[in-house]
Amino acid sequence: MDILLCGSFDDNERDAWLAELQRALPQARWHMSATAENAGLITAAVVANPPAGLLQGLPNLRLIQSLWAGVDRLLSDPSLPDVPVARMVDPTMSAAMAETALWATLSLHRGFYDYARQQHACDWRQLPQRRADEIQVTLLGMGQMGRTCAQRLVTQGYRVTGWKLRSGAAEGVALEHGMDALWPLLACSDIVINLLPLTPQTGDLLDRRFFEALRPGAGLVNLARGGHLVEADLLQALECGQVGHAVLDVFRSEPLPAEHPFWKHPQVTVLPHIAAATDMRGAARIVAVNLQALRDGESLHDLVERSRGY
Repeated sequence: MDILLCGSFDDNERDAWLAELQRALPQARWHMSATAENAGLITAAVVANPPAGLLQGLPNLRLIQSLWAGVDRLLSDPSLPDVPVARMVDPTMSAAMAETALWATLSLHRGFYDYARQQHACDWRQLPQRRADEIQVTLLGMGQMGRTCAQRLVTQGYRVTGWKLRSGAAEGVALEHGMDALWPLLACSDIVINLLPLTPQTGDLLDRRFFEALRPGAGLVNLARGGHLVEADLLQALECGQVGHAVLDVFRSEPLPAEHPFWKHPQVTVLPHIAAATDMRGAARIVAVNLQALRDGESLHDLVERSRGY
Protein backbone atom coordinates (compact mmCIF):
# COMPACT_ATOMS: atom_id res chain seq x y z
CA MET A 1 0.00 0.00 0.00
CA ASP A 2 1.50 3.34 -1.08
CA ILE A 3 0.64 6.32 1.12
CA LEU A 4 1.48 10.00 0.76
CA LEU A 5 2.33 11.93 3.95
CA CYS A 6 2.14 15.69 3.50
CA GLY A 7 1.15 18.83 5.32
CA SER A 8 2.07 22.16 6.82
CA PHE A 9 4.62 20.83 9.31
CA ASP A 10 8.39 21.28 9.46
CA ASP A 11 10.88 18.53 8.68
CA ASN A 12 11.30 17.45 12.31
CA GLU A 13 7.55 17.17 12.87
CA ARG A 14 7.11 15.32 9.59
CA ASP A 15 9.87 12.86 10.49
CA ALA A 16 8.33 12.25 13.92
CA TRP A 17 4.95 11.54 12.32
CA LEU A 18 6.56 9.23 9.79
CA ALA A 19 8.29 7.22 12.51
CA GLU A 20 5.03 6.72 14.42
CA LEU A 21 3.05 5.88 11.28
CA GLN A 22 5.67 3.36 10.16
CA ARG A 23 5.49 1.66 13.53
CA ALA A 24 1.70 1.51 13.32
CA LEU A 25 1.61 0.35 9.69
CA PRO A 26 5.03 -1.20 8.86
CA GLN A 27 3.90 -2.93 5.67
CA ALA A 28 3.05 0.35 3.90
CA ARG A 29 5.31 2.32 1.57
CA TRP A 30 5.39 5.96 2.61
CA HIS A 31 6.04 8.84 0.21
CA MET A 32 6.91 12.39 1.29
CA SER A 33 5.94 13.92 -2.05
CA ALA A 34 4.04 13.00 -5.18
CA THR A 35 6.10 12.69 -8.35
CA ALA A 36 5.51 11.54 -11.90
CA GLU A 37 6.98 8.19 -10.92
CA ASN A 38 4.83 7.47 -7.84
CA ALA A 39 1.60 9.42 -8.46
CA GLY A 40 -0.17 6.40 -9.93
CA LEU A 41 0.81 4.19 -6.98
CA ILE A 42 -0.56 6.35 -4.17
CA THR A 43 -3.93 5.11 -2.87
CA ALA A 44 -4.20 7.17 0.32
CA ALA A 45 -2.95 10.51 1.63
CA VAL A 46 -2.33 11.24 5.30
CA VAL A 47 -2.40 15.01 5.62
CA ALA A 48 -2.04 17.92 8.02
CA ASN A 49 -3.52 20.97 6.26
CA PRO A 50 -1.54 20.51 3.03
CA PRO A 51 -1.12 23.49 0.68
CA ALA A 52 -3.97 23.88 -1.80
CA GLY A 53 -3.57 21.78 -4.92
CA LEU A 54 -1.06 19.35 -3.43
CA LEU A 55 -3.39 16.35 -3.77
CA GLN A 56 -4.15 16.85 -7.44
CA GLY A 57 -2.82 14.42 -10.03
CA LEU A 58 -3.21 11.23 -7.97
CA PRO A 59 -5.43 9.07 -10.20
CA ASN A 60 -5.76 6.13 -7.80
CA LEU A 61 -6.29 8.11 -4.59
CA ARG A 62 -9.08 6.50 -2.55
CA LEU A 63 -8.87 8.20 0.87
CA ILE A 64 -7.67 11.45 2.43
CA GLN A 65 -7.01 10.92 6.14
CA SER A 66 -6.53 14.08 8.19
CA LEU A 67 -4.23 14.11 11.19
CA TRP A 68 -6.22 16.99 12.68
CA ALA A 69 -9.73 17.02 14.13
CA GLY A 70 -10.67 20.18 12.22
CA VAL A 71 -10.95 19.87 8.46
CA ASP A 72 -12.20 23.36 7.54
CA ARG A 73 -8.93 24.40 5.90
CA LEU A 74 -8.69 21.11 4.05
CA LEU A 75 -12.22 21.37 2.69
CA SER A 76 -11.67 24.98 1.61
CA ASP A 77 -9.30 23.76 -1.13
CA PRO A 78 -11.41 23.88 -4.34
CA SER A 79 -9.02 21.40 -5.98
CA LEU A 80 -9.49 18.73 -3.31
CA PRO A 81 -10.09 15.40 -5.07
CA ASP A 82 -13.58 13.93 -4.86
CA VAL A 83 -12.66 11.00 -2.61
CA PRO A 84 -13.64 10.20 1.00
CA VAL A 85 -12.10 12.44 3.66
CA ALA A 86 -11.69 11.18 7.24
CA ARG A 87 -10.97 13.44 10.20
CA MET A 88 -9.07 12.59 13.36
CA VAL A 89 -11.31 11.50 16.23
CA ASP A 90 -9.02 10.57 19.10
CA PRO A 91 -10.33 9.79 22.62
CA THR A 92 -6.97 10.92 24.03
CA MET A 93 -7.41 14.35 22.47
CA SER A 94 -11.00 14.55 23.71
CA ALA A 95 -9.82 13.80 27.26
CA ALA A 96 -7.19 16.54 27.01
CA MET A 97 -9.79 19.00 25.73
CA ALA A 98 -12.04 18.13 28.66
CA GLU A 99 -9.17 18.91 31.05
CA THR A 100 -8.74 22.35 29.48
CA ALA A 101 -12.50 23.01 29.54
CA LEU A 102 -12.65 22.04 33.22
CA TRP A 103 -9.64 24.22 34.10
CA ALA A 104 -11.15 27.23 32.32
CA THR A 105 -14.57 26.65 33.91
CA LEU A 106 -13.13 26.31 37.41
CA SER A 107 -10.99 29.42 36.92
CA LEU A 108 -13.95 31.49 35.74
CA HIS A 109 -16.34 30.10 38.34
CA ARG A 110 -13.99 30.62 41.29
CA GLY A 111 -12.67 34.01 40.13
CA PHE A 112 -9.08 32.84 39.79
CA TYR A 113 -8.43 35.20 36.86
CA ASP A 114 -9.71 38.04 39.05
CA TYR A 115 -7.39 36.97 41.85
CA ALA A 116 -4.45 36.96 39.42
CA ARG A 117 -5.25 40.58 38.55
CA GLN A 118 -5.57 41.42 42.24
CA GLN A 119 -2.16 39.91 42.92
CA HIS A 120 -0.52 42.30 40.46
CA ALA A 121 -2.24 45.18 42.27
CA CYS A 122 -1.37 43.84 45.77
CA ASP A 123 -5.11 43.79 46.38
CA TRP A 124 -6.10 41.39 49.21
CA ARG A 125 -9.83 41.00 48.66
CA GLN A 126 -12.05 37.93 48.90
CA LEU A 127 -14.71 37.58 46.23
CA PRO A 128 -18.11 35.90 46.63
CA GLN A 129 -17.92 32.14 46.11
CA ARG A 130 -20.72 30.26 44.39
CA ARG A 131 -21.34 26.54 44.29
CA ALA A 132 -20.75 24.58 41.09
CA ASP A 133 -24.43 23.69 40.86
CA GLU A 134 -25.22 27.41 40.70
CA ILE A 135 -23.15 27.84 37.54
CA GLN A 136 -24.81 27.33 34.16
CA VAL A 137 -22.31 26.19 31.52
CA THR A 138 -23.38 26.17 27.86
CA LEU A 139 -21.33 23.99 25.56
CA LEU A 140 -21.53 24.79 21.85
CA GLY A 141 -20.83 21.70 19.76
CA MET A 142 -21.66 18.17 20.86
CA GLY A 143 -19.32 15.98 18.87
CA GLN A 144 -17.03 13.58 20.67
CA MET A 145 -15.01 16.41 22.21
CA GLY A 146 -18.11 18.30 23.26
CA ARG A 147 -19.70 15.23 24.83
CA THR A 148 -16.51 14.37 26.70
CA CYS A 149 -16.21 17.93 28.03
CA ALA A 150 -19.86 17.99 29.05
CA GLN A 151 -19.57 14.74 30.98
CA ARG A 152 -16.46 15.94 32.80
CA LEU A 153 -18.20 19.17 33.84
CA VAL A 154 -21.36 17.36 34.95
CA THR A 155 -19.21 15.09 37.11
CA GLN A 156 -17.84 18.21 38.84
CA GLY A 157 -21.37 19.35 39.67
CA TYR A 158 -21.93 22.04 37.04
CA ARG A 159 -25.25 22.59 35.32
CA VAL A 160 -24.44 21.88 31.68
CA THR A 161 -26.51 22.35 28.56
CA GLY A 162 -25.20 21.37 25.14
CA TRP A 163 -26.18 23.15 21.95
CA LYS A 164 -25.84 22.15 18.32
CA LEU A 165 -27.30 23.33 15.06
CA ARG A 166 -29.18 20.11 14.33
CA SER A 167 -31.25 17.87 16.56
CA GLY A 168 -29.67 14.90 18.29
CA ALA A 169 -29.11 13.30 21.64
CA ALA A 170 -26.42 13.50 24.33
CA GLU A 171 -26.55 11.03 27.18
CA GLY A 172 -26.67 12.62 30.62
CA VAL A 173 -26.66 16.22 29.36
CA ALA A 174 -29.50 18.59 28.51
CA LEU A 175 -29.42 19.47 24.82
CA GLU A 176 -30.84 22.29 22.72
CA HIS A 177 -30.58 22.71 18.97
CA GLY A 178 -31.19 25.34 16.33
CA MET A 179 -30.58 29.07 16.22
CA ASP A 180 -33.94 29.90 17.79
CA ALA A 181 -32.93 28.00 20.94
CA LEU A 182 -29.49 29.62 21.17
CA TRP A 183 -30.46 33.13 22.22
CA PRO A 184 -32.57 32.28 25.31
CA LEU A 185 -29.89 29.76 26.29
CA LEU A 186 -27.19 32.44 26.22
CA ALA A 187 -29.32 34.70 28.40
CA CYS A 188 -29.04 32.25 31.30
CA SER A 189 -25.42 31.20 30.72
CA ASP A 190 -22.63 32.00 33.17
CA ILE A 191 -19.94 30.36 31.01
CA VAL A 192 -20.01 29.51 27.29
CA ILE A 193 -17.50 27.04 25.85
CA ASN A 194 -17.20 26.85 22.07
CA LEU A 195 -16.27 23.51 20.49
CA LEU A 196 -18.20 23.86 17.23
CA PRO A 197 -16.74 22.85 13.87
CA LEU A 198 -16.03 25.83 11.62
CA THR A 199 -18.53 25.82 8.77
CA PRO A 200 -20.29 28.51 6.72
CA GLN A 201 -23.14 28.30 9.26
CA THR A 202 -20.93 28.77 12.35
CA GLY A 203 -18.31 31.23 11.09
CA ASP A 204 -18.47 34.59 12.93
CA LEU A 205 -21.08 33.15 15.31
CA LEU A 206 -19.39 34.78 18.32
CA ASP A 207 -20.28 38.31 17.30
CA ARG A 208 -21.97 41.39 18.72
CA ARG A 209 -25.44 39.83 18.65
CA PHE A 210 -24.10 36.76 20.43
CA PHE A 211 -22.44 38.79 23.19
CA GLU A 212 -25.46 41.04 23.67
CA ALA A 213 -27.57 37.92 24.23
CA LEU A 214 -25.32 36.69 27.04
CA ARG A 215 -26.00 37.07 30.73
CA PRO A 216 -23.95 40.20 31.64
CA GLY A 217 -20.46 39.34 32.88
CA ALA A 218 -20.47 35.81 31.44
CA GLY A 219 -17.22 34.02 30.68
CA LEU A 220 -16.29 32.93 27.16
CA VAL A 221 -14.01 30.00 26.34
CA ASN A 222 -13.14 29.51 22.65
CA LEU A 223 -11.39 26.18 22.06
CA ALA A 224 -12.65 25.61 18.51
CA ARG A 225 -11.51 27.92 15.71
CA GLY A 226 -10.50 31.56 15.43
CA GLY A 227 -12.95 31.99 12.57
CA HIS A 228 -15.86 31.63 15.00
CA LEU A 229 -14.94 34.86 16.79
CA VAL A 230 -15.38 38.44 15.64
CA GLU A 231 -12.48 39.85 17.62
CA ALA A 232 -13.51 43.51 17.53
CA ASP A 233 -16.95 42.60 18.88
CA LEU A 234 -15.40 40.67 21.76
CA LEU A 235 -13.16 43.60 22.68
CA GLN A 236 -16.21 45.85 22.77
CA ALA A 237 -18.14 43.34 24.88
CA LEU A 238 -15.25 43.13 27.35
CA GLU A 239 -15.05 46.91 27.52
CA CYS A 240 -18.72 47.30 28.46
CA GLY A 241 -18.73 44.33 30.85
CA GLN A 242 -21.08 42.15 28.82
CA VAL A 243 -18.29 39.54 28.80
CA GLY A 244 -16.41 39.29 32.07
CA HIS A 245 -13.39 37.28 30.90
CA ALA A 246 -12.40 35.39 27.77
CA VAL A 247 -10.15 32.33 27.51
CA LEU A 248 -8.95 32.04 23.91
CA ASP A 249 -6.94 29.15 22.49
CA VAL A 250 -7.49 29.78 18.76
CA PHE A 251 -7.18 32.86 16.59
CA ARG A 252 -7.73 34.04 13.04
CA SER A 253 -4.00 34.64 12.69
CA GLU A 254 -1.62 32.18 14.33
CA PRO A 255 0.80 32.77 15.91
CA LEU A 256 -1.09 35.70 17.40
CA PRO A 257 0.75 38.87 16.29
CA ALA A 258 2.73 40.57 19.04
CA GLU A 259 0.82 43.82 18.56
CA HIS A 260 -2.60 42.20 18.99
CA PRO A 261 -4.60 43.74 21.89
CA PHE A 262 -5.51 40.30 23.28
CA TRP A 263 -1.95 39.79 24.55
CA LYS A 264 -2.10 42.54 27.16
CA HIS A 265 -5.84 42.74 27.78
CA PRO A 266 -6.47 42.21 31.52
CA GLN A 267 -9.67 40.25 30.82
CA VAL A 268 -8.26 37.89 28.20
CA THR A 269 -6.26 34.72 28.76
CA VAL A 270 -4.29 33.71 25.66
CA LEU A 271 -3.28 30.11 24.99
CA PRO A 272 -1.09 29.18 21.98
CA HIS A 273 -3.49 26.61 20.46
CA ILE A 274 -2.66 23.95 23.04
CA ALA A 275 -6.05 23.07 24.54
CA ALA A 276 -5.68 19.51 23.20
CA ALA A 277 -2.44 18.67 21.44
CA THR A 278 -2.47 15.68 19.12
CA ASP A 279 -0.85 12.60 20.63
CA MET A 280 1.15 11.11 17.75
CA ARG A 281 1.14 7.58 19.14
CA GLY A 282 -2.62 7.33 19.52
CA ALA A 283 -3.30 9.23 16.29
CA ALA A 284 -0.98 6.95 14.31
CA ARG A 285 -2.87 3.89 15.54
CA ILE A 286 -6.18 5.48 14.53
CA VAL A 287 -4.80 6.28 11.07
CA ALA A 288 -3.53 2.70 10.73
CA VAL A 289 -6.99 1.28 11.50
CA ASN A 290 -8.58 3.36 8.75
CA LEU A 291 -5.86 2.56 6.22
CA GLN A 292 -6.15 -1.14 6.95
CA ALA A 293 -9.93 -0.88 6.49
CA LEU A 294 -9.33 0.82 3.14
CA ARG A 295 -6.95 -1.95 2.08
CA ASP A 296 -9.36 -4.69 3.15
CA GLY A 297 -12.46 -3.09 1.64
CA GLU A 298 -14.10 -2.52 5.02
CA SER A 299 -16.08 0.47 6.31
CA LEU A 300 -14.06 3.62 6.99
CA HIS A 301 -14.31 5.54 10.24
CA ASP A 302 -15.08 9.23 10.94
CA LEU A 303 -15.79 10.22 7.35
CA VAL A 304 -16.54 13.88 6.70
CA GLU A 305 -19.85 14.99 5.21
CA ARG A 306 -18.61 17.67 2.87
CA SER A 307 -22.01 19.33 2.64
CA ARG A 308 -21.93 19.91 6.41
CA GLY A 309 -18.24 20.80 6.62
CA TYR A 310 -17.30 18.16 9.22
